[in-house]
Amino acid sequence: MSVFLRTSRLVLRTVTEDDLDEVVALDNDPLVMRYLNGGRPVSREEVRSGSLRRLRGPGFWAAEARGPQGPPGGGSLGGSPGGWLGWFSLDPLDGAGTVELGYRLRRSAWGRGYATEGSLALIDQGFRELSVRRVTATTMTVNAGSRRVMEKCGLRHVRTFFEEWPDVIGGSEHGDVEYALTREEWLAGQG
Repeated sequence: MSVFLRTSRLVLRTVTEDDLDEVVALDNDPLVMRYLNGGRPVSREEVRSGSLRRLRGPGFWAAEARGPQGPPGGGSLGGSPGGWLGWFSLDPLDGAGTVELGYRLRRSAWGRGYATEGSLALIDQGFRELSVRRVTATTMTVNAGSRRVMEKCGLRHVRTFFEEWPDVIGGSEHGDVEYALTREEWLAGQG
């Protein structure tokens, strides 16, 4: 296991083939996938050849709760001794230092601040050590939870846009939103 970074409650590490069962479960939770594919179930093979393959590329990390006791407040989150939570990403979008922030966490991890904690750690790492110039993130306009995480991480609403998607998802008539944070804005907030 190659650890990318640690926070007070998280370990972000490379995604491996051993994460397949966890990714299958995550990608088959209808509430987790509500704003991504409408909650449609996906086969193990679709996950293996799609999601897992992508997650094993650069800029993606599996997230686990630190320590053998699992998350604060008790309860098991499943998977590794510390609890497999999901994944985070800083997916390179261009050769000019723009990355897209992403995260997908199992429901049992929602509302505990993990999405914000992991995202802030990645943003900090990106701007301090990875030559990132701009962080973007997108979600459906109606995805209030994800939008709150983006705002807590210092990203600001840039635009609302409408695209044609192969599958219509409830709420898509309101479009998608893009949030962003530049290195200069991030530095100004560090002072």
